[in-house]
Amino acid sequence: MTNGINKKYRYNPKEFLSEKELIKGIKLKNKNSVGQAITLIESNHPTHRKTADAILSQLKVSKNKSIRIGITGSPGVGKSSFIEAFGLLLCKKDYRVAVLTIDPSSGKSGGSILGDKTRMNELSKHTNAFIRPTPSKGTLGGVARNTKEAILICEAAGYDIIIVETVGVGQSETKINEMVDFFLLLMLSGAGDELQGIKRGIMELADCIAITKADSGNENQAKKARLTFKNAIHLFPANTNGWIPKVHICSSHQNKGIDAIWETIENHRRSNLENGWLGSNRAKQNIYWMHQRIEEHLKADFYENSVISKVIKNYETQVENGVISPFYAADKILNLKQ
Repeated sequence: MTNGINKKYRYNPKEFLSEKELIKGIKLKNKNSVGQAITLIESNHPTHRKTADAILSQLKVSKNKSIRIGITGSPGVGKSSFIEAFGLLLCKKDYRVAVLTIDPSSGKSGGSILGDKTRMNELSKHTNAFIRPTPSKGTLGGVARNTKEAILICEAAGYDIIIVETVGVGQSETKINEMVDFFLLLMLSGAGDELQGIKRGIMELADCIAITKADSGNENQAKKARLTFKNAIHLFPANTNGWIPKVHICSSHQNKGIDAIWETIENHRRSNLENGWLGSNRAKQNIYWMHQRIEEHLKADFYENSVISKVIKNYETQVENGVISPFYAADKILNLKQ
């Protein structure tokens, strides 16, 4: 039966709009155009990448107009529930909100579930909201390789607030700090010793810590956790912009504390616009992503070189058989480019 169905089925993918049509659609704030542009950005196909680069070069975004917010936290902390409650609050305030969620890719199959959109059912239906799940494809740092470019597309489409939800795997998620203005860390109370989470790395990058799920009898534990984190914040080096991280407790299901977190984000933005940090920080971030793009292209050019590919296979065999060390082989291969 399934064979009969498979024979009748013909995969007929929808053709992409032209470069001009996509640019026009993005400027007109068309969600389908925004989604197609991000698909082109995520593609590894040379033609798609060329079109994506051309689109990005022609789109102009007002400097520092949007608010870029990074949200991370361990699995089970309630990131999707929080973002839906937070996003709905912003939409009701008449902000246009884009949510870029990063799902972990399987180390075996390379696939991702991409289920965040279904977990934000109410937000996904709101006319002011755009939600785009993206696979991490093995990229470290909690974000996908092209998240920065996706942010620029959303800003060009007139979204006021861009929320980036990271993979949520732990201390490695520091790359997110290179693309957002405000970094929100979600934590659970009563999930073991809270101080275990207070390590250099992701904790000291947070502009705000929110203790989630402060409901259903968990309110007192949440308050204790808040005090613990408040005390621990003073152990970290001072931020260059003078901002002192805040700690809140919240409940996404009861909509408690969500507005206080938004108020903190507004205060952070106001302060850093006045002292000039926001503009200078975004300028530094742009330089960082310029170097990232250079590294990506150099790596791609290296491995796509047919001569080098053959040499690599030869050295792989020798390393696998224990004839030479992997470090000696790497040095020999790298010398080929000199």
